Amino acid sequence: MPPLRSLRSLLAVLLLAGLLAGAISLAGEARLDRADFAFNNGAEATTLDPALVLGILEGRVIRTLYEGLVIKDPKTLAPEPAAAESWDVLDGGTRYRFHLRHDAVWTNGDPVTAHDFAFSYERFLDPRTASNYAYQLWYVRGARAFSTEVGKDGAPRNDFATVGIQALDAHTLEFELEAPTPFFLDLMAFYPLCPVNPRAVAEAQARWGSSWQLNWLRPEHIVTNGPFRLVDRRVNDRIRVRKFRDYWDADNVAFETIDILSLEQESTMLNLYLTGGVDYLDRISTHVAPQMLAREDFQPSPYAGTYFYRVNVTRPPFDDPRIRRALSLAIPREQICRDVMKMGQVPAYGLVPPGIQGYSGAKSPQGDIEEARRLLAEAGYGPGAKELPRIELHYNTSESHAAIAQVIALSWQNELGLRAKLRNEEWKVYLDTQNSLRYDVSRSSWLADYADPNTFLDQYKSGAANNRTGWSHSRYDSLVQAAVHEQDPQARSELLHQAEAILMDELPILPIYHYVTQNAVAPRLGGFHSNFLDDHFAKHLYWMDDEELAARRAGQDPALEIVAPHGPPEGQYAPAHPKYRGAE
Repeated sequence: MPPLRSLRSLLAVLLLAGLLAGAISLAGEARLDRADFAFNNGAEATTLDPALVLGILEGRVIRTLYEGLVIKDPKTLAPEPAAAESWDVLDGGTRYRFHLRHDAVWTNGDPVTAHDFAFSYERFLDPRTASNYAYQLWYVRGARAFSTEVGKDGAPRNDFATVGIQALDAHTLEFELEAPTPFFLDLMAFYPLCPVNPRAVAEAQARWGSSWQLNWLRPEHIVTNGPFRLVDRRVNDRIRVRKFRDYWDADNVAFETIDILSLEQESTMLNLYLTGGVDYLDRISTHVAPQMLAREDFQPSPYAGTYFYRVNVTRPPFDDPRIRRALSLAIPREQICRDVMKMGQVPAYGLVPPGIQGYSGAKSPQGDIEEARRLLAEAGYGPGAKELPRIELHYNTSESHAAIAQVIALSWQNELGLRAKLRNEEWKVYLDTQNSLRYDVSRSSWLADYADPNTFLDQYKSGAANNRTGWSHSRYDSLVQAAVHEQDPQARSELLHQAEAILMDELPILPIYHYVTQNAVAPRLGGFHSNFLDDHFAKHLYWMDDEELAARRAGQDPALEIVAPHGPPEGQYAPAHPKYRGAE
């Protein structure tokens, strides 16, 4: 372990590097009292509408404001009651009947009903909503046809009554599935499947017409059903939420206020964390990874996620699989993991990360520069043939994304004679560029929505909203679809393996590494547990008292540097749900 003095010196340099941006952020914070808990979300959330969320950073906000039928246990990730107090699994796993609790209300005072959920799922599946995650409900009878079979006006041709979602009464909601789906309960905890208030939507549409989407999610108008309500939003600065006093489980919600910051610069994030401005980061600068690994508040663990590049296969020469294979073969994955990321990331040659029980992933060929050059020559490029056009490497603003792009661009130039230029964009613009296929090669990642290979492979079916490559393969589609109906676990795993093998042969995506968590977490934070999906729910969090903190530390590696008791003012500890108290 490095001496504490040298660690502090290095971190001090980082603080100075992020001083200007940090000062701007802290100036904004000075206008608000310090929230009970604060964390940085990495960028500005694109929307607070569950049906329109695009990624995990929006999901963190959605989970504070809304609540689906189920939630996940913070340790085991097992589904637990939320808006639904219980459920029945019927007809061999093809029918789910949820019993909603009678004491759940919206922030406008309306009761939360099964009809609200049915309305929300109809809106979620409606092609006019254009939800990127609509396919996640296609396991329900008739849902795919409702989403994809449209008339001239873009409206569904089928009535929603043809979809296997029905409110049997105000507090009973039933789903009929096409086939048994082992991860269906996990899906019900997925943030895009949180409900919206039908009255709030109708009133917004009547009041603002075509501009209703710009207004109904403002703090003064938004209606939610989760443990917190929105009280302030400062674009590109922070979102503040406050405990919803009429939430059904409010007595077991510890924090009164939470701030969700939207800083993108990693040095500024760390600056705020080390000075107590925030209590949790989901990533740190790779420059300080070796030093941070010596601390008790930074302990990476395996994470069901993969970092990769998408390739726009609609643009020549990337429509040629040989070009894509050559690019993949020349990516220095081990160097990126060892010298850039430095936190234990594992080189990736497939999309599905290791660790999913019962599944063995397919792999693309590993680094072979001579084969990469041969493939380029076979495709008609290289010495004595056509020169490859300059490739644009596209990524969202981040120091680590930039560093990885630089390493890959240099390798492609040195090994393949391929010139690449880099283009970074802030989060919202980056997403729009990727969704509209205005890129050559674009940085991406996929973090599991549930612990099953399907969450990675389903998105590359033809026309899937999250495909974002232009790639299509009929055999791949049929294999993934066949796995939906296959009841034998081993046979299902083999179908998905065959599909991944096609993906890794065609390579519309270029895997780079599998994730580990990068969470820097205040040592006093209770209810926050490392888990394979890195899923965390604000309603479970609280500050430990001295006794519990001491018990937690007693079980740690004694070589770890013990940091200051980052957390609330001395003696001010929020009560925790009895189920989640105890040493972590």
